[in-house]
Amino acid sequence: MTRTVVFDGPAPDASATRVAEMEAPRPGPGRLTIDVQFAGINFKDVMARRGDPAYVKRWPYFPGVEVAGTVAVLGEGVRDFTPGQRVVAYMDDGGLAEVAVARAELTVPVPDGLDLASAAAAPGALTTAVLLLDRFGRFRPGDNLLVHSAAGAVGQALARLAGLGGVGRLLAVVGSEERAEAAEKAGYDKAFVRGPALATAVLDHTGGVGLDLILDPQGTAMLDADLELATPGGRIVLFGNAGGGTLGQLPPAGRLYAGNVAIGGFSLAALSGSAPALLAGGLRRTIEHLATGDLAPELTIVDGLDAVPAAQQALAESRSVGKQIVRA
Repeated sequence: MTRTVVFDGPAPDASATRVAEMEAPRPGPGRLTIDVQFAGINFKDVMARRGDPAYVKRWPYFPGVEVAGTVAVLGEGVRDFTPGQRVVAYMDDGGLAEVAVARAELTVPVPDGLDLASAAAAPGALTTAVLLLDRFGRFRPGDNLLVHSAAGAVGQALARLAGLGGVGRLLAVVGSEERAEAAEKAGYDKAFVRGPALATAVLDHTGGVGLDLILDPQGTAMLDADLELATPGGRIVLFGNAGGGTLGQLPPAGRLYAGNVAIGGFSLAALSGSAPALLAGGLRRTIEHLATGDLAPELTIVDGLDAVPAAQQALAESRSVGKQIVRA
């Protein structure tokens, strides 16, 4: 038997979340089971829990996209791993459990010098940061960068990576003054609290100089401000819908032509289906960054699956800073 976190139905809080005891899963072809030692808590859990469109196909739902532990059982056709080997994996779901079934193609070995708690932060938030910068945002040395929701795990990792890459201005947008302090501690030059006057405040600070790259997980809620802030040749990458509202329409082509601005989208979950090798490559690079110390996420270790509902609620209410990892 094994224990796993379950969402019984959509809810704005932890009222429909429980920890269930179930039969230990067996891996199918191309998969393996992992004895989970640490698992990541992600905002995707929150969006799935509240029933955002496209996150849950059926209820009950088993959340969790990041696991680190040791290989237990190999499914048919899996030859690149051995039982007992330390690994990290991106999960489509089901990672917040004592035993998880992972796709071998999205599983990566963990080097001996890297602790599994840090490795568990890699598949979701940190790999998102790595891929946003070097693949989807096409970050270049000297670029001026603005990141929304910058006090969280993705935002903190972006600050570290951009600093290593020779960023120009490094600006943050957050939801409160308290989180502004956390963002600046993570390495941002200046943090701005999200609001209707955001574009004016940022441009006042930069002396009217726009941003080369804007990374925004707020859906389309801040897109007008993003367009106002992007310099000619700038790129805006939307990579989530943190507010959970209905996504708005993208601006007409004429506005993009006039501003010489590009808008792109990024979804780690979509990559796992359409381009798993690209996701796995990003995860390998992330593990390398962790092993060398280029990435050093601020971790909060949560003890036991029973503590997960409260940790997810803290994330939903923007009360957590950095990355929450559960010791399974």
